[in-house]
Amino acid sequence: MTQKPAAARTEDLPVHECWSLLRGISVGRLAVWDKDHPDIFPINYTVDHGTLVFRTGVGTKLTAVLGENPVAVEADGVDPDTGMAWSVVVKGSAELLASTEDLLDSFSLRLFPWHSGPKDNFVRITPTSVTGRRFRVTQPAEWWTAQANAPRSSPE
Repeated sequence: MTQKPAAARTEDLPVHECWSLLRGISVGRLAVWDKDHPDIFPINYTVDHGTLVFRTGVGTKLTAVLGENPVAVEADGVDPDTGMAWSVVVKGSAELLASTEDLLDSFSLRLFPWHSGPKDNFVRITPTSVTGRRFRVTQPAEWWTAQANAPRSSPE
């Protein structure tokens, strides 16, 4: 009889811990609905009073976030020393910061885009849902199979 490894335990995170993890990094993925299909963009964000704020230029991303559809941001990380990983998803609505007060406040936010170019638009995501999970990264010996190295008929 073979011993099957126990399923990895996934821990649902409380909302306050999700926010703490989001404050610890500045890069995530923004999911939007663009006309007739979903799209995903990397963003640099910051946490600001229970919301996420990012900068962007004019284009597809800005047009999509300002539409009628909700958006989502996913961020994650892993501690290589402990093998513990986490993932947080924020779902909500996006709005362009347009009032003088909001724009002045936005200049004090620590937003450092990785990509150069004009990013004059500040967008705030107000959450309707914040969820997170933590789990141990599975060792390759537990999921690797002989088929993983089998020759493929076409290059990938």
